[in-house]
Amino acid sequence: MLPKASSSNLLINSFLPPSPTLRKIAHLPNKLPHTTTQHGSRFICLSKKLSIDTQKEETVIVGGGIAGLSTAVALHRLGIRSLVLEQSESLRTGGTSLTLFKNGWSVLDALGVGNELRTQFLEIQGLNRTQTLPQRFIQDDNHQQHRLSIKTHEGKDLRSFDFKDVDPSQEVRAVERRILLQTLANQLHPDSLQFLSKLAKIEQDDATGETRLELTNGAQLSAQIVIGCDGIRSPIAKWMGFPEAKYAGHCAFRGLAYYPNGQPHEPRVSYIYGRGVRAGLVPVSPNKVYWFICYNSSNPGPKITDPSVLKRQALDMVKNWPSNLVSTIEQTPDDTISRTPLEDRWLWPAVTPPVSKGRVVLAGDAWHPMTPNLGQGGCCALEDAIVLAKKLGQAMKSRQGSTEDALRSYGQERWPRVFPLTIRANLVGALLQWENPVVCSLRNELVIPKLVQIRPLLEHTNFACEPL
Repeated sequence: MLPKASSSNLLINSFLPPSPTLRKIAHLPNKLPHTTTQHGSRFICLSKKLSIDTQKEETVIVGGGIAGLSTAVALHRLGIRSLVLEQSESLRTGGTSLTLFKNGWSVLDALGVGNELRTQFLEIQGLNRTQTLPQRFIQDDNHQQHRLSIKTHEGKDLRSFDFKDVDPSQEVRAVERRILLQTLANQLHPDSLQFLSKLAKIEQDDATGETRLELTNGAQLSAQIVIGCDGIRSPIAKWMGFPEAKYAGHCAFRGLAYYPNGQPHEPRVSYIYGRGVRAGLVPVSPNKVYWFICYNSSNPGPKITDPSVLKRQALDMVKNWPSNLVSTIEQTPDDTISRTPLEDRWLWPAVTPPVSKGRVVLAGDAWHPMTPNLGQGGCCALEDAIVLAKKLGQAMKSRQGSTEDALRSYGQERWPRVFPLTIRANLVGALLQWENPVVCSLRNELVIPKLVQIRPLLEHTNFACEPL
């Protein structure tokens, strides 16, 4: 057990049961040989230390996702070592892709991995949008034109543009999540990543300011700084007093189609709007295409773990929709298909807790989960990483100001950015998910063609990111 601290602690075991693998590790003898697991072409530390002795660390990052790894890389480039704790056996290998706009790419450039990723993924030229009703879809004969096209179900063109026409500096690419994580991890020393490390308990010592972490395998750590990058269900955020993310009223099927002989789509995003249902196709690489179906639902429904069932459900939902959407779903390996509820958390001032508590701080989805309607979840996680690393670097290297001040400054800089984006993403989703035929007609005849200004829609991708 951990020594008793003067502040309250949170037992996380009650809702995060250890896996059989972790139970086995917990009963291994204290003196274990150094164990590694192969990850890609490199070997990454599986467990740095599993004895009952407390492992001392200056900076611990909980969570090996986009926010966690990008923060670790940013700190590493500033000469600051961190330890990343990841509860899984390896980096995430499943999942689909995420769309990164120019703000995300500016951060990846600062982290030194932008060009490596660019060579693997297509640059998206623009967007095609069509509106369809069940049984009444009319396909655009010019669907391969290099412009955005927003149409009604009758084929009326509502809007058209290219990303570069609106903003010459814009850059849009869909990136496979697993490759992004692998690329970031490759920038770190193998000992910086510790797998099979699920958080069981966290507590702060008010006397020393240190944070003590206990893992489900029995390992204990003491850290000067803890960065919670543990996702939308973050135990650290819960310990800090943040409410659970709220369901937005929509669920989404997602998948990554694979074409061994080359995918047939132009490098453009294709959106199809119905009543309460919308779908999208995003070319990722010469062989892969990401797709999604977002639909209204009063509740998330039961969790289904069989991807073949999810695939059938997705196909049933769009069986009368464009053939290119249906064929893309049919071309998708079952193990890439998922269905998730869309959730977010609005960071109301004076209501939600601050981003930091002592020397514990949050980043990414652990702090500001948002719906994917603006394509900014991953981009904002990258922004968090670069800003947080710079603030910590200044405090730790120059000794000007306390670490606590640096974390508060990070929150003060990031909150005006992420709070409005979270609300805006939610409202855009509500607009696109309308079901009433009269309201949908208003959306198609007035809102999209006459009221929506394209340039302001992309202004949120402006982010000044200086080199580290």
